[in-house]
Amino acid sequence: MIRRFGITERALHWVHATGFFAMLATGLVLYLPALSEIVARRNLVKNVHLFSALVWAIAIVLVVVLGDRRRLRDDWREIETIDGDDRRWLRGRKAPQGRFNAGQKLNALVTSAFALLFVVSGFFLWLGERDHRFLFDGTGTVHEFLTLGSVGLLVGHLYLAVIHPSTRHALRGITVGDVREDWAREHHAKWVEAERRGL
Repeated sequence: MIRRFGITERALHWVHATGFFAMLATGLVLYLPALSEIVARRNLVKNVHLFSALVWAIAIVLVVVLGDRRRLRDDWREIETIDGDDRRWLRGRKAPQGRFNAGQKLNALVTSAFALLFVVSGFFLWLGERDHRFLFDGTGTVHEFLTLGSVGLLVGHLYLAVIHPSTRHALRGITVGDVREDWAREHHAKWVEAERRGL
């Protein structure tokens, strides 16, 4: 076995996932009339949605502040670096990958951008209800399109993590922290070599 993710990285992933599912569930109840009628407590659901967003944001900050910030910085540097091997991988060619493959890098970048846009659009939706000067056209539409895009990312992410036979072993890395070395060599060869050289 080889260590893939530490406690901070796993906590960040699961805090984000838990918050997203809570906000998705409550958001769907608010958005879909059929679900609103079944639940029939719109104000309570709206408050749970807002509370979930607030707890999610605070929990993310706490994980970053109290966790292994050096490891998170190293992760982010790797995620935002798209090299020649990544570009070849994205074109469907076989190319050695680092600790994050090109698809994981793009997923992390898009997810981060969506999270920031969710915060901004959600804040203005909340503020616009209290002060109509901040009720901007299109804010709700942005929030809705972000939700649709996020659900698309989620479906792909869950398929690769839970169902697809060659990639579902990655789920072990984000739950318990380690993966089989043979699997890591097949999918993340550059990372394994760097680990073995002590880089």
